[in-house]
Amino acid sequence: MYVCVCVCVCVYIYIYGWLWIPISCCTVCLISCCVFVGPFFIKIIACIHAIAWARDVYVMEFSWLVAMLHQILTSHRRDHGRDRERDERSKDRDRDRGRDGKSSAVPNNLAACSGGYLKQNPIQQQINPFTNLPHTPRYCEILKKRLQLPVWEYRESFTDILMRNQSFVLVGETGSGKTTQIPQWCVDMVRSMSGPKRAVACTQPRRVAAMSVAQRVADEMDVMLGQEVGYSIRFEDCSSAKTILKYMTDGMLLREAMNDPLLERYGVIILDEAHERTLATDILMGVLKEVVRQRPDLKVIVMSATLDAGKFQVYFDSCPLLTIPGRTHPVEIFYTPEPERDYLEAAIRTVIQIHMCEEDEGDVLLFLTGQEEIDEACKRIKREVDDLGPEVGDIKIIPLYSTLPPQQQQRIFEPPPPNKPTGAIGRKVVVSTNIAETSLTIDGVVFVIDPGFAKQKVYNPRIRVESLLVTAISKASAQQRAGRAGRTRPGKCFRLYTEKAYKTEMQDNTYPEILRSNLGSVVLQLKKLGIDDLVHFDFMDPPAPETLMRALELLNYLAALNDDGDLTELGSMMAEFPLDPQLAKMVIASCEFNCSNEVLSITAMLSGNAQGWPAANGELSWWCQLLFVKDGKNTCLDKMYRCSWSSPSRLQQ
Repeated sequence: MYVCVCVCVCVYIYIYGWLWIPISCCTVCLISCCVFVGPFFIKIIACIHAIAWARDVYVMEFSWLVAMLHQILTSHRRDHGRDRERDERSKDRDRDRGRDGKSSAVPNNLAACSGGYLKQNPIQQQINPFTNLPHTPRYCEILKKRLQLPVWEYRESFTDILMRNQSFVLVGETGSGKTTQIPQWCVDMVRSMSGPKRAVACTQPRRVAAMSVAQRVADEMDVMLGQEVGYSIRFEDCSSAKTILKYMTDGMLLREAMNDPLLERYGVIILDEAHERTLATDILMGVLKEVVRQRPDLKVIVMSATLDAGKFQVYFDSCPLLTIPGRTHPVEIFYTPEPERDYLEAAIRTVIQIHMCEEDEGDVLLFLTGQEEIDEACKRIKREVDDLGPEVGDIKIIPLYSTLPPQQQQRIFEPPPPNKPTGAIGRKVVVSTNIAETSLTIDGVVFVIDPGFAKQKVYNPRIRVESLLVTAISKASAQQRAGRAGRTRPGKCFRLYTEKAYKTEMQDNTYPEILRSNLGSVVLQLKKLGIDDLVHFDFMDPPAPETLMRALELLNYLAALNDDGDLTELGSMMAEFPLDPQLAKMVIASCEFNCSNEVLSITAMLSGNAQGWPAANGELSWWCQLLFVKDGKNTCLDKMYRCSWSSPSRLQQ
């Protein structure tokens, strides 16, 4: 009997763990005392309890074994059925592929959002590989929209080209989904490769695009912005050590190259909107062309929204080209019979006519040149619509330019006002600079108004003056603007210039920024990167020799370069600042003259955008300058800055 009790104790410990040792020992001692010491009737009762305990242990052990066997058999049957179902789907997919000649390109972990499989295996129960948490319901909703993008039909072609080549050019028309989907595919490829896990960088020419696209991709990947997906712009870095996909301005990637010349952190680098040919993008292409030769594991993708990609192919040693069509509808183009004397007045008049006369629903996108014009147009449109009376539909006017805070920039994605019970149509009117040409996509736009102008930087090396002038846009820009009207359904584009001017006076493409800019910062950055032979640097479009000479003279005058053209210690410090060389030298020298506080405020106002302070308004700024004009412009800026912080009400008065 004692042996039976000991066996029962061992079984208890095996099933329920070592927690049962104290309880089992007490039970054994109690039964042993009763069996060997107690009276006869106590021995009988103890034996009965011991037998009953052994029976219970046996039953529990047997039940536990039966439950384990049942679970194993059920799991095996479920896995077998799932494998058979997957094989059947694979056969059906192969049969469909052979029938229409196109591949599905939908990965296995995304197939759960389609058809009946969603009912058997909900996407919420699948684990996100980036967070190790179940997917949210919104992930599946976004995924269904992603699968409808034109770029998804070319996933296998993209992967094949990327694996076979170190660099290639991708042309994706408006609405193809290249900016959001291509970087995610690169992340999947990098994660599947052996070796060190590197991140993916995607450059954007504008800060607005970098922030908004990063937020969208974070939602698509079902992660928090700033963790696995982040962005980096001037004065703001929303990323972490976990970031595997980073959207950034081209200037920020160039600054990273100063500290990491081979960009070892990244496995794939994507230059998006390369057709805009910004100053930083052109330098990056030259730097990356050299980095690719030293790093065979690095992949470089140049993405453009225009079909003129032959120049990029030739520059990157005749690399392959992948063209992806966009999802656009027909756009009807209207020209003015005669040139407009005041394009701003004509643009406002066109907005009012569309809102009053067009019977089709749809939002309006108006392109203007800068903040001052946009603010004035918004006020006038609002005032004139209010004067039309209650029978006209409601209108929501939203400005968009680079100096707006991110919260206000996100207003462009708000829905339009609802229609009135009388049937009057409510519309959203977005008044934007050329940011909305390619960098951002605003759904719901049906009507586009194009005055045909934009602001461009122009530099005169002889007088060393850089100006921001209003100039005519190119044909490529005009086509990009018109394409914004055909995203969701057929649209209309109202060009406030004649058809003859479009065909005969407009250039085919915009001049690259490197041909019309001051190259002082460029030369300083290239010197910091270790590129000394600027004359033979592989620019896609070499700048004029006179412009390079003026930049070298300026840097030598600022003591950033010595007489031999080598970078000095001061020049190395100046290159670390995201400022013009003159401002960087001023900040460094302010320590010597004990005026750092004043110089920092002046530098911030000269190089920044004066967000959130009253002098951003042109009229108020004029009065403030008139008030402090005797002290000079820079001292005036410092006084205005300190006055706005110490007593904002005083400055307003």
